[in-house]
Amino acid sequence: MTIRRTGKPAAWLCTAGIGAAALLRSSFSVKAGSPRFYLLTTGLAGTWAAGALGAGPIPWTGDRLGRHATRSLLVVPVVPVATGAAAFTVFYGAARIARHHRALRRAITGVLRYADAAPGAPIMLIASGSAIAEELYFRGALWTGPRPLTTTTLAYTASTAAAGNPALVLAGLFTSLVFGWQRAATGGVFAPALTHLTWSILMLRYLPPMFRDPDPAPAGRAPWALPGRLPT
Repeated sequence: MTIRRTGKPAAWLCTAGIGAAALLRSSFSVKAGSPRFYLLTTGLAGTWAAGALGAGPIPWTGDRLGRHATRSLLVVPVVPVATGAAAFTVFYGAARIARHHRALRRAITGVLRYADAAPGAPIMLIASGSAIAEELYFRGALWTGPRPLTTTTLAYTASTAAAGNPALVLAGLFTSLVFGWQRAATGGVFAPALTHLTWSILMLRYLPPMFRDPDPAPAGRAPWALPGRLPT
């Protein structure tokens, strides 16, 4: 995979990518709800955001929307929120099927256990910040080259794969395509960020009750060899 940036921007992106991978592994190797968990997950969001902003200006709305400012104010918030809700509906339906499959249930439970083990408000806040930060990085600073949708989808899926959870790899692949499609359609980060934010909030609100396991894994640890991550 080639990042079509040179010099300082490429250094920011590479450093942020490596740092985020390390923080991702560390975040879910500690006890959920512990001070270290909050510190590491907050640092993860900050790393994505710093890497994106350090690489250069981020197109927030894009030229396509800027030419129709009045219409954009009405349409832009509605479509991304509806898209995020639609994406959640797909995941919710898939989750109802996956919970009857032992391996998939364990994979998904390994992620959602962290949402259940900590108070709702802090988790929602961290997930919301991560959603926006990831979009600044992947659909913002990293959106370069002749085929940015392919590049960012591979990069986003690879970052999810670092968590070692197959359910998250599939989720990352699907959502990256959705968020990337919105980036390509609007020319900016606002739409995919709002969709990502909507999807994350709905996932954290409605999926954990479906996967509360009567025979949980040891506290603070996912049942997979490598810990998972929050849906952001």
